[in-house]
Amino acid sequence: MNKFWIVLFHTYLMKLKTKSFLITTAIMLLLVIGLSNITKIIALFDDSEEKIGIIDQTGTMFVDVQLGMKAIDEDVELIELKTEEEAEKLIDSEELTAYLMIKSDEQEIIKGTYKANTLADTTVSSELAVVLSQLKTKIIANELQLTDKQIAALHSPVVLDTVAFEENAKTEEELNQARGLVYIILFVIYMAVIMYSNMIAMEVATEKTSRVMEILISSVSPVQQMFAKILGIALLSLTQMLLFFGVGYWSIKRNLSDMNEGIFSFMGFGSTSMSTIVYAIIFTLLGYFLYATLAACLGSIVSRIEDVQQMITPMIMLVVAAFMLAMFGLNNPSATYITVTSFIPFFAPMIMFLRVGMLDVPFWEISLSIGLLVASIVILAIFGARVYKGGVLMYGSAKSLKNIKKALQLTKKD
Repeated sequence: MNKFWIVLFHTYLMKLKTKSFLITTAIMLLLVIGLSNITKIIALFDDSEEKIGIIDQTGTMFVDVQLGMKAIDEDVELIELKTEEEAEKLIDSEELTAYLMIKSDEQEIIKGTYKANTLADTTVSSELAVVLSQLKTKIIANELQLTDKQIAALHSPVVLDTVAFEENAKTEEELNQARGLVYIILFVIYMAVIMYSNMIAMEVATEKTSRVMEILISSVSPVQQMFAKILGIALLSLTQMLLFFGVGYWSIKRNLSDMNEGIFSFMGFGSTSMSTIVYAIIFTLLGYFLYATLAACLGSIVSRIEDVQQMITPMIMLVVAAFMLAMFGLNNPSATYITVTSFIPFFAPMIMFLRVGMLDVPFWEISLSIGLLVASIVILAIFGARVYKGGVLMYGSAKSLKNIKKALQLTKKD
């Protein structure tokens, strides 16, 4: 058992000290801090006022447009101009960003023409369109002699209350918050499974390429090697994830007051339940062990590092398929295909977590899914250990899954 721990901590420490791991971790930590401070970063680079010229050919609209624009966006300054030539000169000298020409047709319906050097940024033009639309409605309402109360009733949106028959069903607001949080955690599970499983396959293939495997199998049994490497990489992933979530939690807490608007209002940072976090950890770990065991088997039958990606491609496709199903299921987590795939072990880590995060799933369904996952991991570990035991002795070209049969035959001979 001492040899098992030696291999485990050797795998962990060697990977922990590599430059690629340290650089990747540092970049990801900076990315986490940057994303949680994105509001301040945008404000830092977006502090300049935009100046827009207004050519009012009607002679009566400028003040109303100015008041309407101020209510929508205070950072946009409107300047009244007389001619297009004057506006174009100011744009050429970069004193104006763009200009809007307002005119009315034969039926006295106002129209606008927005001109700028580039139309890539549609924010201001869209805001001006809203203001002109409001003024057009106001003019028509005055012609029809509508009262303020009638105008308000005309513009008031339809009230649509959504009510669920189930007692513990989540409200629409809770679903929106859960959707954002589940999306983030699904992405974390997806990246963790792919990155660390690939790391295990590469580790085994690298040792075989350098012939270190021949030395290792003479002192440590292949089965012990496989599980030591899986747990060693698992320990490495936990170290990295703790750093990511620790720094992320600290940074989000510091900026929580700035993360209540825009996209952050849908992330649910302020209302995350403990059960969601617990299930996220459980399904991430189970998904890792399921795919890590499979990756170790596939890595053991490869003799060259160049062949690793080709060998593990079917496994990667399974992970991608699970992730894509989860993305489609975000808008309809109660769909039949989501319910069915949440019990398929290779899809369960993501799909069942999606259901748990967004629906009130019966505990027996969660337990069944976890039970099937654990059983699959055990079966795959037993089968994988046999493949690994023979696979580490295989050298030469190994580019097909048919090599699993050869690995099993070598195990029987042993």
